[in-house]
Amino acid sequence: MKRYRFGRLSMGWQIMIGLALGIICGLIFYQNKGAITVMQSLGTIFIRLIQMIVMPIVVSCLTVGIANIGDIRKLGRIGGKTLIYFEVLTTIALILGIVMANITHPGSFIDIHKLHATDISQYMSTAKSAEHNSGFWPLILSIIPTNIFKSMSDGDMMPVILFSVLFGLGIAAVGEKAKILIDVLNAVSEVMFKVTNWVMKFAPIGVFGLIGMTIAEMGISALLPLGLFILIAYVTMLIFIIVVLGITAHIFHLRYWKTMRAILDEIVLAFTTASSEVTLPRLMKKTHEMGVSKGITAFVIPTGYTFNLDGSAIYQSLAAIFLAQAYGLHLSLSHQITLLVVLMITSKGMAGVPGASFVVLLASVSTIGVPMAGLTFIAGIDRFVDMGRTAVNVVGNSIATLVIGESEGALDREKYNAYLDNYGKEKTPTEADAEVE
Repeated sequence: MKRYRFGRLSMGWQIMIGLALGIICGLIFYQNKGAITVMQSLGTIFIRLIQMIVMPIVVSCLTVGIANIGDIRKLGRIGGKTLIYFEVLTTIALILGIVMANITHPGSFIDIHKLHATDISQYMSTAKSAEHNSGFWPLILSIIPTNIFKSMSDGDMMPVILFSVLFGLGIAAVGEKAKILIDVLNAVSEVMFKVTNWVMKFAPIGVFGLIGMTIAEMGISALLPLGLFILIAYVTMLIFIIVVLGITAHIFHLRYWKTMRAILDEIVLAFTTASSEVTLPRLMKKTHEMGVSKGITAFVIPTGYTFNLDGSAIYQSLAAIFLAQAYGLHLSLSHQITLLVVLMITSKGMAGVPGASFVVLLASVSTIGVPMAGLTFIAGIDRFVDMGRTAVNVVGNSIATLVIGESEGALDREKYNAYLDNYGKEKTPTEADAEVE
């Protein structure tokens, strides 16, 4: 069957074209409410299409993966390793943000009272709700579902993960009688990955809408007063990606830059949409194709989207210190340690909330004496920083999956090397599925 030439463009290039057109249209239709509504609707359609397929993929893949593992002790070991790894990397990210803020002092170069304030009432209400439900026991209770179908419809990842783990262990315990469920769930995952490939055809249009809406609402001028803060945030994120994750990959003998090249399309997609969720199905499939066992990919990646938000951690610590400096507040070492601890706790409790990083800031800055009103001055540029931190989150979770796979002896080195060596030279399974026929 004849193939369309447009299909020969990689997903990354298609998305970049959508990004460029979105910026142009955003500038042309600045403050045009009709155009903003159209572009917002296009972006929302794409995000909802992704949200539609995420939960079926997570449930089917994770259940089958856990059923194949079978051993609850092995699962406990994998879970323990995963959470420890996430906690260590998140802590490093938080410390890096604090250190960079102390070195560069971005808040000292602006007059915060001359900045344009942005309405943050939607975040305030979310923060109050999240703060009320924060703490160890509320967090534990939030993980346990009362109705799994409600949790799936609400997009609550952790209850769904817990249910899938228990369901998978139940299938393994029953044995041969439950084998039909594994076959069914394998079929469901294959179908949903096929649907994912169809949905991804809409990605360039979705990116166009999301970027165009942002530029049309705020304009490029919104970036200028806080340009230094944005620059430092991106430099800090690059340091984390290149140095911290690079060293981590080296310790576990991973081919870091080759791996980065293989997931470049997903990084670009995460950056342009500012949504980690849109990359989840493709990353699960790609890391499995790299040689990581299905059980580990299905467990680590969805869990990482809730607990391993390295880019968000960098932003939260950097922004908190930035605001303190802008208000002329001197933060002692004890204040900064307190901030570090608070951010470590609050980020875990609110990771799944839309606009999570901003909500975490709202719940945390008061501990160091920063007025909540200060966040109205950086809310306008949050979207632009969100793009960078989302990309970092995706890279961090991809590397985490490979690290856990390697530590468990569940990374097929031969398959991993072959995938990376042949990537771009011949079509990978993911690319072949995505061809337009």
